Amino acid sequence: MAKQPHLLVEDGDVNDVAIVPGDPGRVERIAGHCEDVERVSSNREYTVVNATYDGVPLTICSTGIGGPSAAIALEELAAVGVDTFVRVGTTGALQADVDIGDMIVATGAAKEEGTSKRYESPEFPAVPDYDVLSALVDSAEARGEDVHVGPIVSDDAFYNENDAYVDEWNDAGLLAVEMEAATLFSLARRKGLRAGAICTADGNLVLGTQKGADGEDELPEKAKNNVERAIGITLDAVVALA
Repeated sequence: MAKQPHLLVEDGDVNDVAIVPGDPGRVERIAGHCEDVERVSSNREYTVVNATYDGVPLTICSTGIGGPSAAIALEELAAVGVDTFVRVGTTGALQADVDIGDMIVATGAAKEEGTSKRYESPEFPAVPDYDVLSALVDSAEARGEDVHVGPIVSDDAFYNENDAYVDEWNDAGLLAVEMEAATLFSLARRKGLRAGAICTADGNLVLGTQKGADGEDELPEKAKNNVERAIGITLDAVVALA
């Protein structure tokens, strides 16, 4: 198969399991926990790295922001052999009892994005693979981390998440809002692949604590190093899945 046009990868370049953060900078943070790190490619929002963790080979690939770029990453990685996708990222909490620094493992994602709707009817569920979901929850518990497990929402319009939207999502019992999970879940399901997601809350839209609103010194203790904690959970889950 020819080299993929956006990720610049081809057959044999990547491993079966991929960790897919949004931020390209987070690829390096994840790789910092691993061994045998090898940069495969870097193009636009996509940085692809191979590594091993606890003896398990894995690929780390950034997806950029939102469903369109996440879909490209999944399509092209799947085309060259990846069969399991684990999103690790940040999210805005939608329930008052979800604190900054809390971990959320998604059991499904409401489709407030447009990409999955180009593939299928919005009535079809955006849900993770059960094995990936279970591995993330089990890995968190093994590390002594409390996690919220439940539905989230994926939204395209970061700057238009106004009070009406937040109130509706809160009333529906959705735990948090982010931008990629619904697309990843839907495409993986359609292709017979596995996908799951764990995100850490970096703000709470219900309480008005927005992303980036506070300095690091003002964060609650459990919010410090919250991304590093989520990365550790994700890597342990990859080992369990392998």
